[in-house]
Order: sequence, then C-alpha cells, then structure tokens
Amino acid sequence: MKIVIVGSGAMGCLFAAGLVKTKEEIWILDKNAQSARALNQNGILVEGSTTTKIPIKASANIQEIGLVDLAIICVKSFHTKQAIIQLKPAITKNSKILTLQNGIGNIEVIAELLGEDKVIGGSTSEAAIWLDTGKIRHTGKGETVIGMIDGKTPVEMRSIREILNKAGFSTKMSRDIKGLLWSKLIINVGINALSALTGLPSGKLIEIEASKKILRESVTEAVRIVKRKRIKLIYDDPLAKVEAVCEATAENFSSMLQDVLRKKHTEIDYINGVIVRLGQELSIPVPVNTLLVNLIKSKEASYAENNQ
Repeated sequence: MKIVIVGSGAMGCLFAAGLVKTKEEIWILDKNAQSARALNQNGILVEGSTTTKIPIKASANIQEIGLVDLAIICVKSFHTKQAIIQLKPAITKNSKILTLQNGIGNIEVIAELLGEDKVIGGSTSEAAIWLDTGKIRHTGKGETVIGMIDGKTPVEMRSIREILNKAGFSTKMSRDIKGLLWSKLIINVGINALSALTGLPSGKLIEIEASKKILRESVTEAVRIVKRKRIKLIYDDPLAKVEAVCEATAENFSSMLQDVLRKKHTEIDYINGVIVRLGQELSIPVPVNTLLVNLIKSKEASYAENNQ
C-alpha cells in the first residue's frame, strides 16, 4: 500500500515515522520544497523514551509521488482545501482519505472536493511537539479512532486500522464519526486556547485552580451546544474526559500553544470559534469561549505589532 502523509508538522512526522516500520511505501507530501528536501536528506528524528532517526521519502511534487492508496491529512484546518487540491492528481477511484485534523469542517471540505465515499474521519490523542523540520518529541501515547461518514466499516477501513496498529498507534473503528469528531472538539475547546494563552503544558491546566476553572467553564459551554444540537458524544462525562486527557498528555504543549510560540496562525476559528458561531445561531450564551477566541485573535494580531 502506498500511503502519503499530507503535512510535515508534529503529527504528520509522528505518523510518518511510525508507518515506516510497517514496510508499506510511505511518503510525506509537503507544500514546501525546501522542507521536503530536508526530510529526504535527514529523515525524521523522534525524541521520546528513546531517540530514533527514521528515513523518509518526501516531496512537494505530487507527480513524483504518483498514485496513492491512502492519504492521511495532517495539515491545519485552514490549509485543508489547498492540500486536497495539491493531492488530487494522485487520487484514484479506490483511494481513501483519512483526516486526523483538529476542528470541525474538514470532512466536509474533503468530501466536496473528492467525494464523500472516499473520506474517513479520524481522531487521535497521540501527542507530539514540533522542534524543527523533521524533528519532533513524542510526548504522549493515546488512542486513534477512525470511521466512515455513513457508519460503514468496509474492508479497506479495517486494513487501515490494522496498518495503524502495526505502526504502533492503538486504533479502533467507530460507526459514529460525527460523535467522534465532536468529542475531539470538546477536548480541544478545553485545552488548546487556554494553553496557548497561559503557556502551560496540558497537565498544568488542571493543577492550577484558576486555569482549571476556565477549562471547565469553556467545556461546559461547549457541552450545552452539543446537547442542543442532539449530538451524542462517545463518552458519558465530557469534563472528566478532558481532564483525563490533560493528565495523559501532561507534558504536551498543545498544537495551538506551539503555533503561538512560533508566531503562526492558529486554528481557533475551527475549535472554540465553532462554539461561538453555534452559540450565536442557537441563542446560547458562550462568554468564556467568546473571550478565548478574542484573546487568541488579539495574540495573533500582536505578532506583527511586536515585529515592528
């Protein structure tokens, strides 16, 4: 099976490095030719309980990679459309597209461009920090869950699950992908913006009483939206789940904190911003999420000001 990981950030490199061990043909598709050259030359360095260097094939030219059986999308949500357009020439009638991205809306973008039957939604609680091009730190093991939009579990998806398990990522299938993705959103609502604003790793968010209070209020607001939308989450106690994830990934810097530290655009519109938009539509007050969104946007605006 030829598998292309789209995106060379922390999660893209983590999954690429793991999948190389399966002996499948693994590529990284990068939008940046310079990054692709560096990955080809130096491979991926994964820090963890041990430090491992993994050789990898990478390209910014989809023609060089050729037709693919499986594409795993690991880019930021605001780059999804651009990434799928770049990938499209390599997609055949039998190709599958697995998104392991944050936020809500990626499945819809991919389905619009490639067809709903090709899309597999996914959620992972694996945690990694980007250190430099091709250099990451694996900061927490977690579960990966995948599922089709129509709830079916075709042979191809079972094969993908087995490959991910073989790569070292504990993976299971779900028939309720909507509930799965909203469940992941709730976790990100509680952790990402708060960690980005405080500079705290996940574990500290629930150790400090003030940040723990904000986390709980943001999650509670999001759960009110979910209940009004009649979306069934995959766990019974959302707040307990978010706090459990904080404990399991205690040393991890959230993806949004990593973005802010690198003065990058964040995915706030696809995480807490979703709760704010739906709160407005449903006339449900979400003051904590509104404040978090405005603070992150202010933080992003400050990048240019601080560079003057």
